[in-house]
Amino acid sequence: QVQLVESGGGLVQAGGSLRLSCTASGSTFSRYAMAWFRRAPGKEREFAASVSSGGDKISYADSVKGRFTISRDNAYSLVTLEMNSLKPDDTAVYYCAALPDRPWYSGTRYHSAREYDYWGQGTQVTVSS
Repeated sequence: QVQLVESGGGLVQAGGSLRLSCTASGSTFSRYAMAWFRRAPGKEREFAASVSSGGDKISYADSVKGRFTISRDNAYSLVTLEMNSLKPDDTAVYYCAALPDRPWYSGTRYHSAREYDYWGQGTQVTVSS
């Protein structure tokens, strides 16, 4: 079992930045690939970014590539999402998720919400125009 708690959401103007954090507890954090998903009002949940358990495989959705940066610190059981150049379209609830990782896993698996066993409660990000 893994418990995930997100923090760092809030209200920001377009062009601004936010940093989301997700702290894990309850199991060996370094065994899990981690990801951020988001759900905008009236839309399906979508993949934003992922990082493998060892940090060597990082992937981004095209919509956030070049603006968002995911990172992890296994010593502190922490994964962060640095979000820059925010747009109103980035407004959503952002969720942290954990997936028991395997060496042969690759990008498409990390992008699928159905692969993730554990989820946080979410943190709201609102970008005003």
